[in-house]
Amino acid sequence: MKYINSKVCIVGAGPGGVAAALKLSYDGIPSVLLDKSVFPRDKVCGDAISGKVTTLLNRLDPAILERFQATGAQIDVWGIRFVAPNGKPLDIPFHPNYIRNERAAPGYVAKRWDFDQFLIEEVKRRPDIKLLEGVAAAHYEQIPRGWRITDEARHIIIETDLLIVADGAHSSFSRKHAGLVKDDSHYAAAIRAYYTNVSGFSTDNFIELHFLKPLLPGYFWVFPLPGGNANVGLGIRSDVVKRRRINLSKTLDELLADYPTLRERFQHASRVGEAKGYGLPLGSKSRPISGRHYMLVGDAASLVDPLTGEGIGNAFYSGFIAADQAKACLETGDFSPEFLKAYDQRVARVLGSEMKLSYRLQRIMTKAPLVNIVANIITGNPRIRYVLSAMYNDFNLREQLAKPLFWWNMWRGKKIDIEQ
Repeated sequence: MKYINSKVCIVGAGPGGVAAALKLSYDGIPSVLLDKSVFPRDKVCGDAISGKVTTLLNRLDPAILERFQATGAQIDVWGIRFVAPNGKPLDIPFHPNYIRNERAAPGYVAKRWDFDQFLIEEVKRRPDIKLLEGVAAAHYEQIPRGWRITDEARHIIIETDLLIVADGAHSSFSRKHAGLVKDDSHYAAAIRAYYTNVSGFSTDNFIELHFLKPLLPGYFWVFPLPGGNANVGLGIRSDVVKRRRINLSKTLDELLADYPTLRERFQHASRVGEAKGYGLPLGSKSRPISGRHYMLVGDAASLVDPLTGEGIGNAFYSGFIAADQAKACLETGDFSPEFLKAYDQRVARVLGSEMKLSYRLQRIMTKAPLVNIVANIITGNPRIRYVLSAMYNDFNLREQLAKPLFWWNMWRGKKIDIEQ
């Protein structure tokens, strides 16, 4: 057996795990980062990279974002297009006064094959991150100093003071040791496929969320990719899938062939590879995400946005927060559940309110007539569209979206304060 000792061990080298490792490295703290896969590898996902990621990478080191932009693996995204059940599109830029030829876009879409490999290359730039590819955390054991992780097949044992678990939606640690039980009403089933020759994209590469009546409270998405490709899929809450006995693969094919707002756009499109399903543990339910000598990050902590399905940005954010908490643990020598509870509290402060709002909006989206009425109002009112765009940079303003009084004031033309 090969024995490895580390103050911090991170399980999972996706965006959340890499974010934690990079943040620790830039803070001068070494870590071990392991993943059962050997990169590059595919990861079933919507592939959207939000402004949270670009903001955090810029904060860590602007050179990282510059290197990513230079890869050409991404397509710049400048906003989002919502399509109501009645087929009306609503385009919302990510900034109310955005300029299309700005140097850096506020968001991107890139295949996880490419984005995760880029992140792994960034890890390899850091000599204090020990990367172990093809190593599985097959067995966990709590020991006096923290945790022992064993991969019997590779004959590797890792002992660590602090464990950061970032191994995704199907994390065995989250289930068996952290006690996170799957709740179908706070979980989504999704399917994704890649297509070529999809028509009808906006000139500014807006990502698209289609709230189609057969899918509510879920949605259909079309995200543009480089080279004329697209990431296409749908996601529906798992309890709804079970209750309606929905076959996701069959539903995807039927929508592309028959749904009025999609049929023409996919008339000459071709699928590349097979459609793949995956699970989304939603952040619409409060759960403990830390304990004695451990923290959960990203999907392993059930931090997927309940409305948009965003996972990468929330994984990044929680990875950075976990790194900050790890630094505090190492400085104080305190790895107790009580001390680590500060991690839960900060994640709740930064991401929790946003996900609660998304959950309220998700529940509103179940009512197709209401969604159509709201879409009609917004489409005919440039001022409301401006306010909605500003909401991406102003959470307090975004919070008003779920309140009937907001829409009444907007309809009456009452002034809404916006941060310019």
